[in-house]
Amino acid sequence: MIPKLLLYFIFITGVWVNAQNQNPDNILKEGKLLYRLEKGSWYGTDHMLENFPNKNDSIGGYLSYETPHNKINTIFFSRFDSNKILIRYEFDSIPKPEPSKIDSLNRNATLLEKNLILMRKDASSRVYSNKDQFFTFYENTALNFIPVISKKERAVFIITGPQVSGVVLIGNDYKLNYDNNNKFVNKKKIHNSILQFPYRSENDKSPITTTFHSHLITEFISSTDICTLLLYKDFLEWEKHYVIHKKEVSIFDLKNETLFTMKKKAWDKINNHEENKK
Repeated sequence: MIPKLLLYFIFITGVWVNAQNQNPDNILKEGKLLYRLEKGSWYGTDHMLENFPNKNDSIGGYLSYETPHNKINTIFFSRFDSNKILIRYEFDSIPKPEPSKIDSLNRNATLLEKNLILMRKDASSRVYSNKDQFFTFYENTALNFIPVISKKERAVFIITGPQVSGVVLIGNDYKLNYDNNNKFVNKKKIHNSILQFPYRSENDKSPITTTFHSHLITEFISSTDICTLLLYKDFLEWEKHYVIHKKEVSIFDLKNETLFTMKKKAWDKINNHEENKK
């Protein structure tokens, strides 16, 4: 039986510990990269479905990556030969709906594209075979795979997206790590569960101004949280999201795309002061 989504006000437990990224600046940078990659995939998919319907049955998968010039490329590779690219899009650094370039002629995958495709295919196979029941699947959701190769690591991030409108999902996200030969190393859950947040309040007189969830282990907001919040920010009436940990509080400003952190003790003092003023 597939579990139903948890309500948005339930706390969520973070379980992923990665010392390298336990730095707010690194988390924000990685979150914005994941957002740009996923946004490129959204726009590339929309354009492909509308303009190349004859290629649909030949597509084996898609992915996005950042170019040396900070552009975002989105590729769709063949299901018959994953080293063959059916369509290659180029988007601006922060993707806009219309691609700046479309290439359906240069069909050979580059070395970078081949590596990313290998990682994505391996991750997809592991997830959907789910031999050890590590991954969780929820009704009315889909898993999105974001392979990333950087100087420091090779990984595939997996985020859960809704297949119904009006809600944002936080959680049920994963990270699969690979070595320099694209061999699988390990997998980690970034959150233990999943939360559902509405775009807006059902009561016009009482709008949602902020949302939050809590982490028990990881001190800061995750990069996948930031990615998801940025993907949906244009649809939301709320502009701030808080992540509460026993030591740290993360405050992500969706409008300005900034991350501010403070000690939980300082946070408690401020709240206590405000309560005493009432």
